Amino acid sequence: MDDPILSIDEREAINGGRWFSSLSPSLRHDILRCAYVKRYKDSELISARGDASEEWIACAKGAVRVSSTSISGKQVTLTYVEPGIWFGDVSIFDGERRTHDAYAHGETTILCVARGDLRKILSQHVELYEALLRLHARRIRQLFGLVEDLNTLPLRARLAKQLLHLARSYGVPSLSDGQETRIGLHLAQEELAQLLGASRQRVNQELKSMEREGAIRIEPGGLVVRQREALMKIVEADH
Repeated sequence: MDDPILSIDEREAINGGRWFSSLSPSLRHDILRCAYVKRYKDSELISARGDASEEWIACAKGAVRVSSTSISGKQVTLTYVEPGIWFGDVSIFDGERRTHDAYAHGETTILCVARGDLRKILSQHVELYEALLRLHARRIRQLFGLVEDLNTLPLRARLAKQLLHLARSYGVPSLSDGQETRIGLHLAQEELAQLLGASRQRVNQELKSMEREGAIRIEPGGLVVRQREALMKIVEADH
């Protein structure tokens, strides 16, 4: 489902991305000039493991769920790519095929740059090489941080960190209470558990504990962060 034009909110998400906004105006212009828009419905496949890497992609709306399938056939969610984040460049550089499946999570819009256009932009803007190195370095730092947390922090602290991240990335201020933030990314508890490498039962127990403490509220439509400070204290207590 394609549409040649980004909406105002989608364009703001791209232009407001931390990495993209750090590029020079001329580089941003050339990237957007070559880019084209694709739209997906919830759960639609964007790319599959083993596919040739033909596009450099940015999420403009919704989220991209990156997953893999275990030997037993169970699908495991590894991360959600939020609006403003670019991905897919690693496979273009090393020439290998896609390593994971990518699905739309909710109504999702992506912005794509074809492999040939990306290489042309690189030849015209040396700046982009250094910018992509910074992007990769940030990913490596995040990966090391996740591995460290998995080995050093209890589930309670990792869950609190994940909720804070989701509130920053997908937070919608509550109209009834300015102190509260609704997490706009709707995740089933099983999906949240996969992100944390834990069972749904254990995550459910920790969520109910945080709800009793007044840090969050569990609603049929998702999670509401009531007190960020309470979640931060949970994280700091285990560092």
